[in-house]
Amino acid sequence: MSAARHFTADLLECWSVPERERDSAVLIVDELTANAAQYGRECMTLVLVLDHGALYIVVSDSGTAVEHGSYDVAPDEHGRGTGIVKYLAQSTEIRQTRGGREVRACLRCSA
Repeated sequence: MSAARHFTADLLECWSVPERERDSAVLIVDELTANAAQYGRECMTLVLVLDHGALYIVVSDSGTAVEHGSYDVAPDEHGRGTGIVKYLAQSTEIRQTRGGREVRACLRCSA
């Protein structure tokens, strides 16, 4: 998901988003797009909106709901991405849509 990270970093720099907030946004985008690539099947969309002190990050994919069962790896090797996103974002929301799944994260932004 290197392309999504670079796109996000470049766009937020153009929008004069401070480096610390930009780094948090890039990490959120990286986690959400990695999940979408793993579970989302063939289509993924990334939307970034900067509006009145908030950055909205929306990643949509064509996947179905992910069931969290047991994994063949140690628990600390799975599931960190969601925790990182929830820690960095002001709010998060996951919705099933007619075409797949949509994950939204809102990050406070002083730009």
